[in-house]
Amino acid sequence: MRASWTASLRKTGLGLAVAACLALGTSAGAQDEAGFQSYLATLRMQAEARGVSRTTLDAVMPTLTLNTRVIELDRAQPGADPNAPPPPFAPYRIDHVDAARISRGRQAYQAQRWRLQTIERQTGVPESIMVAIWGNETNYGKVMGGFDLPRALATLAYEGRRRDLFADEFIASLKMMDRGVSRSQLVGSWAGATGGPQFLPSIYLRLARDGDGDGRADIWSSEADTLASIGAYFANAGWRPGQPWGLAVSVPPGFDRSQIANRTLSPRCPRVFARHSGWKTMAEWRALGLAPQSRGWPGDSVLATLLEPDGPGRTAYLLTGNYRVILDYNCSNFYALSVGLLADAVEQ
Repeated sequence: MRASWTASLRKTGLGLAVAACLALGTSAGAQDEAGFQSYLATLRMQAEARGVSRTTLDAVMPTLTLNTRVIELDRAQPGADPNAPPPPFAPYRIDHVDAARISRGRQAYQAQRWRLQTIERQTGVPESIMVAIWGNETNYGKVMGGFDLPRALATLAYEGRRRDLFADEFIASLKMMDRGVSRSQLVGSWAGATGGPQFLPSIYLRLARDGDGDGRADIWSSEADTLASIGAYFANAGWRPGQPWGLAVSVPPGFDRSQIANRTLSPRCPRVFARHSGWKTMAEWRALGLAPQSRGWPGDSVLATLLEPDGPGRTAYLLTGNYRVILDYNCSNFYALSVGLLADAVEQ
């Protein structure tokens, strides 16, 4: 059996490589590990050229091995079929804006009010939005992931699907250690997000903040630092104080959607933004017969787009520029809607 399988593999270039492994008594997994170790030499040179200390490199590089589970998880990510209809939002909302998450969010909101009020004064980002991000990302700090970040990021860089991105993030994780972050703190998701806000290392380096005055940006065990860092992210992304993220609205029967079609194509997340209408002021939307479901109209001059995530006849949403700031955090309509709705529920 093994002889015939090897002979058939030799008919392809890939088969030649596998057959060579068998002839040498090694496995494809061992070859992957050997290739990974060879690639680490390249990563080390890149990191050293970008200022990572030799102390950190000597401490980290010899410990790294290929994490095949990370590769499996990356390859299991669903592909975007441009012809597939979007799924309904309602089931996602039930899972992500549920009673338990709202209850824990209200508890966190009340417990952290004095900190949140200070951060909102400094950044203009609403307290409830910061709490909702914290709740969506890590269930208020309870689920932050257990993957070793340098190992996961080096593995993803080696895999090559998004090599430049993950090589940069790997180097950023080493720079975090140069800043005093311990290796034991560098754990998170398989894709490299870490801490309460689930920041990538490059985001941590730019925007993590010390919220409790101890001189460190500890987004793993300090709730103050986590919330201050989220506030800094949103302020940096362009949050406009005094504007809501959006509001739920009813669209009148027989509404002519051709008059609000979006005629521009976004280069970023095109499938997300393609579901949005063109921009109109709140006054214009009101004149077209739309009606808020649970809150009053924002100012007449506030611009918004319309999104009907579950189709005509169901709850729709008018979305301001601040909604797009949430999309900057995670470019998914369902994610951004759930953040906004959780924020509204938390502050009630």
